[in-house]
Amino acid sequence: MTAATLETARVWLVVALTLLGLFFSFVSMVGVLRLPDVYSRAHTASQADTLGAGFGLAAVALTVGLAGAGFKSVLLLFFIFVTNPTAAHAIARAAFEEGIVPWIEGDDRR
Repeated sequence: MTAATLETARVWLVVALTLLGLFFSFVSMVGVLRLPDVYSRAHTASQADTLGAGFGLAAVALTVGLAGAGFKSVLLLFFIFVTNPTAAHAIARAAFEEGIVPWIEGDDRR
């Protein structure tokens, strides 16, 4: 493989990772706006948003390389993978402890 071929493949991989990140971030945004209760919203925010940020930061790391900013983006990616689900769990637990009941089908609260 030539250097130009590898560079072209890297650019397309960055584009694909960026588009995946945008897709999952958009899905997370729609979920937070459309889902009926705090539990469902915390679920979509923790999963889809983590994936969106993960793909976006992977694209950044691949773009800038592993020196300096690339290494920091990989560390940030690890930090997000740990903290997003933890924060969603804390929000759901606080809602449960406050007595907020989950939405069930047929419930007119929305």
